[in-house]
Amino acid sequence: MGLVGDIGTAAAICTTVAFVPQVLKIRRQGGADLSYAMLAVYFIGVALWFAYGWMLHAAAMIWANAATDLLVALAIILKATYTPRAASEQRRASTRAAESEFTGG
Repeated sequence: MGLVGDIGTAAAICTTVAFVPQVLKIRRQGGADLSYAMLAVYFIGVALWFAYGWMLHAAAMIWANAATDLLVALAIILKATYTPRAASEQRRASTRAAESEFTGG
């Protein structure tokens, strides 16, 4: 592969793996602090890098950007659908307290 290929592969691994902690954070805490606009622009940018890599037949660029786009899509899905356990428990506690107050219990 040579030095250029090794550098490209190392860069691809670093930039792809760098997004994993963000997805894990969204899974644990929710994605309220991330905007859909940022995620959408990031997704489009990575998709364009994928297309560029495809046109150049650059394998590292292709697989890294495909994997990153999957991670960004997962982040968008989690942000849209996932409620962190702490937030849902807090909501349930608030509901129970309101019900208790209403019923006089």
